[in-house]
Amino acid sequence: MITTERADDVLVVTLDRPDRRNALTPSGLDALEAAVTDAAAPVVYLRGAGDAFCAGADLDVVADLDDPREFAAHGQVVARAIEDSESVVVAGVDGPARGGGVELALACDLRIGTTDATFAETGVELGLFGAWGGTARLPRVVGEGEAMDIALSGRVVDAEAALRMGLLSRITAEPRAVADEIASNDHGALAALKRRLRDDAGTTEQERREADAFAALHAAADFDRA
Repeated sequence: MITTERADDVLVVTLDRPDRRNALTPSGLDALEAAVTDAAAPVVYLRGAGDAFCAGADLDVVADLDDPREFAAHGQVVARAIEDSESVVVAGVDGPARGGGVELALACDLRIGTTDATFAETGVELGLFGAWGGTARLPRVVGEGEAMDIALSGRVVDAEAALRMGLLSRITAEPRAVADEIASNDHGALAALKRRLRDDAGTTEQERREADAFAALHAAADFDRA
């Protein structure tokens, strides 16, 4: 489900479940965390196999959760591992990012998309929301007004709109080339810059409250509407 390939100073991490649009199960989350934590590379390039970046959490898993709070916390741990990694993590978004896929992209240091990149927080249609740190990171990245619009409407944001609001850093035909560009810089400087730019003490408490809210909604969610 998660594959890795080292190419010079870039570790390419692929969400490799194209038949499910790279939706993540708990084991997939564990594998993704391990890949990023053990990267030992100046730059990690996170991509999705096939025609999607990531559909988020596997809804078959979500529908049968015994402990939704623990599941939310699990995804939050992985997102924090991406955010706190010593490596610069670049998301290459070529195709749809939905729900938890948006949240994983938000945890990355840069989001580089093709013109086919789209983003949507579609959980609201099921009576849920993405709970892998998105309520903390989305307004931080795009501002409160845009975050409210995206989260409450569930609308699809195309690549050009994502670029305007800061959800994408660049649009290019070859997102991987940006990872190589970054890796060509001084590695010590990259790590130091990331630590300073990521210095935010308020996310953990927001994530706890987010997991509580997700667990409350999960009990009443209608998964037959998916």
